[in-house]
Amino acid sequence: MQRPELDYQRPGDLIDATLNALRLLSPHYSRTIMRQQSFIAVDWGTTNRRAYQIVKGAVVAAQRDALGITSVPPGGFVPEVDRLRDQLGGAPVLLAGMVGSNRGWIDAGYVPTSATLDALAAAIVRPTDGVMIVPGVSHIADGRGDVMRGEEVQLLGAVAAGLVPADALLCQPGTHCKWAWMRDGAIAAFVTAMTGEMFALLKAHALIGQDMTGPVTPGDAFRAGVREAIRGDMLASLFAIRPAGLLGLRDRADAASFASGLLIGSDCAAHAAGGTVHLLADPTLGALYAAPSRNWAARRSWSTAKPPLSRA
Repeated sequence: MQRPELDYQRPGDLIDATLNALRLLSPHYSRTIMRQQSFIAVDWGTTNRRAYQIVKGAVVAAQRDALGITSVPPGGFVPEVDRLRDQLGGAPVLLAGMVGSNRGWIDAGYVPTSATLDALAAAIVRPTDGVMIVPGVSHIADGRGDVMRGEEVQLLGAVAAGLVPADALLCQPGTHCKWAWMRDGAIAAFVTAMTGEMFALLKAHALIGQDMTGPVTPGDAFRAGVREAIRGDMLASLFAIRPAGLLGLRDRADAASFASGLLIGSDCAAHAAGGTVHLLADPTLGALYAAPSRNWAARRSWSTAKPPLSRA
């Protein structure tokens, strides 16, 4: 049985991938940007905002704050963007992320798979003069829809920057883990798993959350959770976390690591194909998602996973 190899990209590489994609997108949008060779790139998510002043292809200034879209009051996007432009040289602004969602400034829509940088460029939205918003990407397969907004910039940027091959399986762990199949440098298909959000919901609201107070580490308890995922009986395995503590089968301090291993193991089993999986992750999540590839039992092969291809 073939286990996936892992290629891990560091956070600095991911920022480079994001900026590389935005650099490549920018000439499509504005002759002013081409003439000035400068613009402001903004990755504006739900809870955070990162802005970069780019001059002649180089980052000369950067800002990061907690002003995600949920922190912007009604009517507040225009003054916030104006303020950001004043602070970073007044150049045109290219926005990506949840700022272009129906919960952000303006809904920039979605480009269907297969999605390329050129396709994103053609669908750019201009809410006001000198400001451009990158659309998200949508995918439909077997009657099930999926969307991403913000991740597409990293995925396409990673390919364009040469960090990953043009034909590859990319994994972006997080609150909503993205598994993207790249073909000829385009996002051909992808799946979103609520892995991180499910862990947070269980910890905050489920009965077993009372035991999930310890740290999550890729140790023995985490690996036991990965092995438990082989059963394919997620709901029963989750409930078993509580009696494991009550009956002395597992230290309650290990409950969070076990639950994380169970969720991540199930996620990887469902989506990681044989071959190389390119992890686009920070060191903490990268270590957790790398663990299943080293510890997966022989009874279950990851090589059975197939990309969810679009259906006409």
